[in-house]
Amino acid sequence: MKKTKIISMNPEHIDEKKLAEAAEVLKMGGLVAFPTETVYGLGANALDEKAVEKIFQAKGRPSDNPLIVHISEIEEIEPLVRNVSERARILMKAFWPGPLTLIFEKSERIPKRITAGLDTVAIRMPLHPIARKLIQLAQVPVAAPSANLSGRPSPTCPEHVIEDLQEKVDIIISGGNCSVGLESTVLDITEEIPMILRPGGITREQLEDVLGLVVYDAALKGDPQAVPKSPGMKYTHYSPRGEVQIVSGELEDMVETIRDLQKEKEALGLKVGILATDETKGRYQNAIVLSMGSRKNVASIAANLFSALRRFDQEGAEVIFAESIEEKSLGAAVMNRMLKAAGYHVIFAGGKKD
Repeated sequence: MKKTKIISMNPEHIDEKKLAEAAEVLKMGGLVAFPTETVYGLGANALDEKAVEKIFQAKGRPSDNPLIVHISEIEEIEPLVRNVSERARILMKAFWPGPLTLIFEKSERIPKRITAGLDTVAIRMPLHPIARKLIQLAQVPVAAPSANLSGRPSPTCPEHVIEDLQEKVDIIISGGNCSVGLESTVLDITEEIPMILRPGGITREQLEDVLGLVVYDAALKGDPQAVPKSPGMKYTHYSPRGEVQIVSGELEDMVETIRDLQKEKEALGLKVGILATDETKGRYQNAIVLSMGSRKNVASIAANLFSALRRFDQEGAEVIFAESIEEKSLGAAVMNRMLKAAGYHVIFAGGKKD
């Protein structure tokens, strides 16, 4: 069993000596979990296939699920891809560093293990100062999916990482809570029309302000036959141990439907969790009721979602009813994660659809 070292660090006062130790572990083929602005990442040297394999083993990650490669400066992208288009340069100037991952045609330097055999590679430059400095000190591109066991809610604080990966990785850098709370937007710019493969911290509206027309990949609707071109597309993700069901409709109808469903499940002896919002939390009783945040502040909902899903595990919820939110702007990314957590099981107030 691996002995995991935990290094605590303030993002505003980075201890380069401590970080250099973690960078050396990465360079030598080890695993380091580290904070980014989106979620915590589990990093390995992206050019070392054996190191990359350790990520899949530690997470229990399916082998056909590609990884994102992280860099610390835009110049580092050149050896990793076949070409950098003008469209890519516009996007990098507008959104890097930040929560946007771009899909490029990969160079021969990128192992096929990272791309799940695809000819394309996903690359981003994180905004978080610890992440950027770690990659810079390691002097290698870093492959890093979320630092959790595969399928579990993504980690947005160090405690989540420790819970899932203690004794599975070499170092965990404890650097506080993640500000965005959802993984990066993944945008395929190898297509004629730019295509969002995973909604995230950069919204479709923001992208269209810079590029013009941007479309969503049809695979986001949960087609099990879809070939995953991006992390998180194919498998049920972000799931607590209890069964999640989303309730959709007008706010009043949602509340009434959830109350009725709560009674049904409690009559069966099940412990019920309700994922509500600040506006509705007080309208539920005798259940494990957690708020994602205010409907007037979707960024707060994004930041709190994964922590709330993990909290239901701590409270022992066996079935969880989640209120839907409006699927526009950042709400599209929130609903994407909720739908995957629920295995696309949606109950419409006034009717039911699986």
